[in-house]
Amino acid sequence: MPIMHLNDAKVRFIHTWGILATQWGINRTMGQIHALLLTSPLPLSTDQIMERLQISRGNANMNIRALIDWGLIYKELRPGIRREYFQAEKDMWAVTKKIIRERKKREIDPLVEMLNEMKDVEVETGTRPDDLQNFKNVVKDLMDINRRTDLLYNLFQTIDQTGLFSISDEIVNKKGRK
Repeated sequence: MPIMHLNDAKVRFIHTWGILATQWGINRTMGQIHALLLTSPLPLSTDQIMERLQISRGNANMNIRALIDWGLIYKELRPGIRREYFQAEKDMWAVTKKIIRERKKREIDPLVEMLNEMKDVEVETGTRPDDLQNFKNVVKDLMDINRRTDLLYNLFQTIDQTGLFSISDEIVNKKGRK
């Protein structure tokens, strides 16, 4: 495999991170800004972000604010300079936890709210009784899965990287001994 130059690698990383971001529930430009800031050793201004990604000021500002809301980047103010600079959270464990927290808030929590509204459904005239029981079973099963997932989520949010990796290493080692 040929050696890739740093600038080419950064461009590819930014492009790929943007594509992957759409699968995490954020838009491509937001992912690209995040990737650019992840790979930048120094904080960047909005103008620098716009220039490097060839995006408009409005697009840059909207996505920078969203990344700040997610806790993935931070604003840095410099004394005597009116321009704002932005730095990405570089701890990938913290980034992973924040992305999972935001996805839970945007995807799982609304599902749970909807399921809670449906757990006391009643059968109306003309409906087969087994239809009601089937529906209630589906809702109950989804709520049970969510309860268990929520326990795992809470554990994931509290455990540190070392603890999780030692648990996963133990699981891998047990499988290897079988």
